[in-house]
Amino acid sequence: MEKPVTTHAPGHPPPFREPTPLHRAVGASALGNAVEWFDYGIYAYGVTYISAALFPGDMEDAVLFALATFAISFLVRPLGGLFWGPLGDRIGRKSVLAMTILLMAGAAFAVGLIPSYDSIGFWAPTLLILLRMLQGFSTGGEYGGAATFMAEYAPDERRGFYGSFLEFGTLAGFSFGAALMLGYSLHLGDQAMHEWGWRIPFLIAGPIGLIGMYVRSKMEDTPIFREEMASAERRKPPGIAIMLRDYWRPLLVVGGLVVALNVVNYSLLSYMPTYLQRRIGLSNEEALLVPIIGMLFMMVFLPFAGALSDRVGRRAMWRWSLVGLLLGVVPLYMLIGTGFAGALIAFMALGLLYVPQLATISATFPAMFPTAVRFAGFAIAYNVSTSIFGGTAPMIGSGLITLTGDPLMPAYYMMLACLVGLAALRFMPETAGRSLREDPFARKATPASSGG
Repeated sequence: MEKPVTTHAPGHPPPFREPTPLHRAVGASALGNAVEWFDYGIYAYGVTYISAALFPGDMEDAVLFALATFAISFLVRPLGGLFWGPLGDRIGRKSVLAMTILLMAGAAFAVGLIPSYDSIGFWAPTLLILLRMLQGFSTGGEYGGAATFMAEYAPDERRGFYGSFLEFGTLAGFSFGAALMLGYSLHLGDQAMHEWGWRIPFLIAGPIGLIGMYVRSKMEDTPIFREEMASAERRKPPGIAIMLRDYWRPLLVVGGLVVALNVVNYSLLSYMPTYLQRRIGLSNEEALLVPIIGMLFMMVFLPFAGALSDRVGRRAMWRWSLVGLLLGVVPLYMLIGTGFAGALIAFMALGLLYVPQLATISATFPAMFPTAVRFAGFAIAYNVSTSIFGGTAPMIGSGLITLTGDPLMPAYYMMLACLVGLAALRFMPETAGRSLREDPFARKATPASSGG
């Protein structure tokens, strides 16, 4: 019997294997998404410190101003999508992604250097707003580009599994930012955090962004994009008017799904610490701890949900999630109001209901558009919907509670968003296992024939 060939000496470990292009693409995409959400995490979880340092007025008004500034950054995201999306379809995905991660991290770093309102007056909130707008502009190209990059590298039959790691990066970055803010809060104390401690996590964003830019600059562009560039029939990507005329169906479907996705996302992840502290009465540490534990819990299930979507389809996963949230969000928000233990259980349950959407974003949305307009189509649809409904969700939730006195208003708003998502899902073709070289809407897929 012939002995197997060994490539290393007996008794010694095998040599280090270079990561495959697919694994490098997964890592590069997830790292950039982690940087983006690291910033969201430290802002959302440090909003009480930021509002006290950089805004005038009493604490209630200052917090509302800080949440409004969070929303303002989303208003420029469509401009970022309009700029970065077509650019990514022309010059390539990796070049755009290297630039966006550097802008995001640089702006976050600069937030940590803004002098207090007591020192420079109205220039403090003005500088914060300008930097948040720069972050929003760069993020307008970051997420659509990272998801497109990931989807175009992944094999068709496992796109859901590999795509889920982009959202693993989302929660990892968000959790890391939140944990840093909580750790410094516990270590330094409330006074030091208000004076200078809140700035440290923002300063950490700078070197993380440099690492991400280096990793992305070493990547090759996706095989499908290089194939498109080499094609003899390669055409200049269409302008916005032609895109709206020819691709309005996927733009509307993705936009409708994103309403549900991001109202839930920003209500659950970004607004929850403020909600728990100011509306439920938990301590600052408890209000930070609940979402951190909940997000770590969600991370465990993301790869499994992504892999399951490769078997049962994206439509089924989204339907389960939307219907589950529609039925469960009000009683779970009522459980949140009972205290720390109830809030933790309810957050984990809400997170588990949300995971089927979150895990399948980068497998679902890029597949709605053909290669020549994939980056631009995804970026425009995603960012327009996110800017109107997603980034404003914390401010709307807080404002509705102030207006009505009902702490369940964020839950009602999430229910309304889920209804919009279910309406959009009715017209979404099934793309699980299908090649990204296809245009699913060109096949005139109908809900009845598209699976799920």
